[in-house]
Amino acid sequence: MKRLIFLNRFFAPDHSPTSQLLSDLAFHMSDAGTDVHVITSRQLYDAPEAALPREELVSGVKVHRVATTTFGRTALSGRAIDYASYYASMWHCARSYVRRGDILIAKTDPPVASIFALQVVAKRNARLVNWLQDIYPELAAATGVPLMKGSVGQRIARLRNLSLTRAAANVVVGQRMAEHVKSLGAAPNRIHVIPNWIDDEQIRPVQHDENPLRIEWGLQERFVVGYAGNLGRAHEFDTVLAASELLQNDPRILFLFVGGGHQFERLARAVKDRRLGGNFRFVPYQPQSLLKFSLNVADVHLVSLKPELEGLLVPSKFYGAAAVGRPVISITAADGEIAQLVRKHNCGIVVEPGNGQRLAEELMLLSKNPTRAAEMGGRARAMLEASFSRRQALAHWRHLLTALQGEALEAELPATAL
Repeated sequence: MKRLIFLNRFFAPDHSPTSQLLSDLAFHMSDAGTDVHVITSRQLYDAPEAALPREELVSGVKVHRVATTTFGRTALSGRAIDYASYYASMWHCARSYVRRGDILIAKTDPPVASIFALQVVAKRNARLVNWLQDIYPELAAATGVPLMKGSVGQRIARLRNLSLTRAAANVVVGQRMAEHVKSLGAAPNRIHVIPNWIDDEQIRPVQHDENPLRIEWGLQERFVVGYAGNLGRAHEFDTVLAASELLQNDPRILFLFVGGGHQFERLARAVKDRRLGGNFRFVPYQPQSLLKFSLNVADVHLVSLKPELEGLLVPSKFYGAAAVGRPVISITAADGEIAQLVRKHNCGIVVEPGNGQRLAEELMLLSKNPTRAAEMGGRARAMLEASFSRRQALAHWRHLLTALQGEALEAELPATAL
């Protein structure tokens, strides 16, 4: 079997979402007997100054960590420099390392790494797989990054499209994204929908009276509306603010935001300015070991995506909410990816962005009807087990990559042997 070589800025022991997904898949393929390598940075997502070992064997996966700048995520300019340094170091490492027939799997952190990966596979007669967590530069343009709205973004998009059309496979995380990638010129038979996942064997429902975090945070008597993870430019919080103003006189309802991101502090400031502190609590990212408890603190989970971004990414928070058996409040376009799943499985409520009145009304009703909320949550967990489990996703990936490895081997045989 030929080698699998993954490209992503973060890898285990980092616990950021892209790193967790990649680590799960890399370890799974290594356990199956495949020679797996990862070209990554020496950083941690929330600790850019970290200096992890340059070469390391992690659970059977050979990790090659390249040098990058360490400005971190606090400013777009610093992040762009970190991206550029990773592109350069990764490209240099991959050019010297990739061999004929290898399969190079490029994730989208940093964005459009596939452009650089395409140059490598073309030079080395290897094969490219794009693992698309989002569609860039369209996502950046839609969320207000100035350079991506003009000619620079258009040139990047043309190169990105070339990497899509020449890839052996393009893996996307949702059906709407698959349709978008098809519209960019990728062959339909090379587009594969494999949703993201969570470790649903470890992350399971926990009763409130058995949850040490809920007890420690003094939330036993509250109806907790949770948001877990990154609150970034793609997510909308004005609807939540509007709803909280309507609910501010109800001492039972609390909005709990656990995580971070570009808009995390902005929301906290807005809450303070509007004197809504009694209705909100902000908690930083929790250790991975506490994830099953932090997700279970909430009675319902918020999932948000600006409507204009449908097809450009899919909120992974959906799977965490489903894993702990909680209803999903989908603050998204009515016809969006998550909204369709919520309605299909009757596992939550869809609220269109801007409709704070509807959100407040639905939260009030759920807070007064725990049986209805529990039934929705149960259906969310059942949906996850039936269609979106970690085991299913990894099996789909293994089938795809094994098939591509077989094709790569056949491509190397002389014509007389076929």
